[in-house]
This record gives sequence, structure tokens and C-alpha cells, in this order.
Amino acid sequence: MTGPDERIPQGFARDAEGRLLIAGVAADAWAEMAGETPLFLYDPALVAARLGALRRALPSGVLLHYAVKANPFPPLLARMAGLVDGFDVASEGEMRRAIGAGMPPASISFAGPGKRDRELSAALQAGVAIVVESAGELARLKALATAGDRRARVLLRVNPPFELRGSGMRMGGGARPFGVDHADAPDVLARMRDPCLDFLGFHVFAGSQNLDADAIAEAQRQTIALADRLAPHAPGPIRLLNLGGGFGVPYFPGDRPLDLAAVGERLGQAIADRPPSLAGTRFALELGRYLVAEAGVYLARVIDAKLSAGELFLVTDGGLHHQLAATGNFGTVVRRNYPVVNASRGGPPAGPAHVVGCLCTPLDRLAERLPLPETKAGDLIAVFMAGAYGRTASPEAFLGHPPPVELLAEPPQRA
Repeated sequence: MTGPDERIPQGFARDAEGRLLIAGVAADAWAEMAGETPLFLYDPALVAARLGALRRALPSGVLLHYAVKANPFPPLLARMAGLVDGFDVASEGEMRRAIGAGMPPASISFAGPGKRDRELSAALQAGVAIVVESAGELARLKALATAGDRRARVLLRVNPPFELRGSGMRMGGGARPFGVDHADAPDVLARMRDPCLDFLGFHVFAGSQNLDADAIAEAQRQTIALADRLAPHAPGPIRLLNLGGGFGVPYFPGDRPLDLAAVGERLGQAIADRPPSLAGTRFALELGRYLVAEAGVYLARVIDAKLSAGELFLVTDGGLHHQLAATGNFGTVVRRNYPVVNASRGGPPAGPAHVVGCLCTPLDRLAERLPLPETKAGDLIAVFMAGAYGRTASPEAFLGHPPPVELLAEPPQRA
């Protein structure tokens, strides 16, 4: 049976009294500083370390973009604005947050298959790059740019003829709502020959949450080849090729971390061997989960501990309204426990327990049959891997409970 401390990811530890340390401070102290629970904590030092490892592993000159949808917490965005080369957004709200965080509009790209006219107009006025996802969207954008006497900076999102093998979520290959099918791209590119448009290049996103370095490298190689095939149809040189992301993180026992060195080596070779049509192209990776997931912790306090049919249920003040993914209700086919521990005390397991939330639905389960030390009302439960797709990916308004607190995990002496 897995011991409690074995479920604590790298970057976290326990003190001599068994309390979980987050950025060197006990979880109970963080809860006291926050004033209440549930609570999300994000350690910016872990994000910076992840970005440093990426910079060392990837070829020189590859741009690192942060996908804001993974975690749009404004103080975290403000920190990341100085660490990454650009932000990728998918709504006007995210765009406003990205600009407010200090990212220059010229380093922001706006994707998404359903941009409304008001969003296109806002993006035009801000000067961010607009990722065109259909012929219809292109026509609307051209009309808005012409009417407003503005020149739109654009990329074409292409739905590739391949997918990222083994992805947790497939974003390319086959019928998709995202982008223009590769077979239709030449026609759309011809329509982009217009003085109201400043063509930058292509955006291709084949899949996400992948731990297979070979699969990621192969998708990147095929993306470069696809851009080469489309280059003769483009209205100008390919200045930027967004290779997408797909870098996964190990959520569950048995998951092996992505071999970043292998990805970097293969990408370096692919860029070195790029065709002449891409000689002046800059390459970007769009990463969200990989940058922030492991830097986040969700803390919820045990309200009640009770037995039902001989099984122990630990009822917390948190739940799926804040951390939907951890409950297995965010695209998971087979539910498995995220790393979850008692953050107030360590020790040998006293027996299995179900950790559930405060919502009146059987879907609200943070962990099932989890080996925990003796756990009492008042103890804190820590759910790791909470830095990505947490609060904003959850049905916060469900049943009318208050929102969680969010903090950067920076002790006062480091603030």
C-alpha cells in the first residue's frame, strides 16, 4: 500500500512534526494567513524552476508561450509575464488579464473557435495576434479591420491530418471544431492576401497531456512538414510557427514524467533540418498545464469524519465546485486518485478513507479508499496537481458555496 509521504510530489515535504510544507511554510500556517479554507496555493518558485529546466532542454531561440486558460490567476500571470515569451488566450477576458499582467499585446495571441465580433474588434484594437479558425471568421475579421481602418495581425490555425498519439485530449486529426482542415487551408490562405491583414504564420495544436517524448517529437516533426507544404500558398513568409504543446504531467501512480531532454534533442534536430521555406521562421511552444500544474496545492479542511456501512468518509469544506478535475469529472474515463494527503499530520496509515466534498451529489469525491493516518475534524487535506485547470475549470456557482481563496505561496520573507 502506498505510504502517505510517497504521494507528496517533488518540491514539497513534511516538517519534523509531520505537517506538510508548502514553499517552506506549514499548510496550517498558510490556512491561518488566508483566513479561511478552501484555499489554492501556487508556488512561483516551482514555476520558475520548471521554466528554467525547459530553457536548458530546448533548442536556443524556441519561444515559450503560456496558455492562460490553464490558470489565469492575476498575480501568477504577473509573475509569468517576466518569465515567458508570450501569452496565448482564448477569450476577451483572458486577453484583458494578459495585458493587465504586463504582457505586451504584440506577444499575445488570441485563439478559439467561437470568437464574437466584439472580441475580434477588441483584439484588433489591442493589437494582439488573432488566430483565424475558419473561413467565416476570416471574412468577419476582414470586414471589421476594413471598417475600423486597422491591420489585423493573423495566424491561421490548421487542423492537421495527424493527432498526438496517446494524448489525454485530442485537438487535431479528423473532424474537429478547431482550425481549418489542412485540405482547405490553401483556399483560406488565398483569402488572406489582403492589405488589411498582416500574416504571421501558422498555429497547429495536435493534442495535450502526453507523457510520450517520441509521440510529441513526431507530432512536432509532422507540424514542420505540414507548414512546409502550406508555405507556397501563404500570403507571405512564415515568420512564426506555433507547434502547440502537449507536454504532460504525471498525475497518477505509475505515470512516468516526460523525458524533456529527449523532446528537446529531437526538436533541435527537426529545426536544424527544417526546409528552406521555414529558414526565417521562429518556433513557439504553447504550454499551460506543464508549467503550473505541479506548482499548485488545494487545501480543504475536514468538517466531519463518519462511518457508513463500515467505510470512513472524511467530509471537507472543498470539493468539485473548486477542483473538478481531481474528482474525475473533467474528461477522465477511469477515475483515479490525484496525489492527496493529510496536510496536518503524517504517520502510518490508519486505514482507507473516502475524502469527499461538501456538495450534495455523489460526484463530489476528492479521493476514494485512500490510505491516510488517523484523520480528525479540523485537519487539512491537500490535493496536489492543483495549479492547472482548478478553480476556473470548475462549476464554482454550483450550490452557491463561496469561492476559494487563492494565494501565491510566498512566505513573508520571500515576498
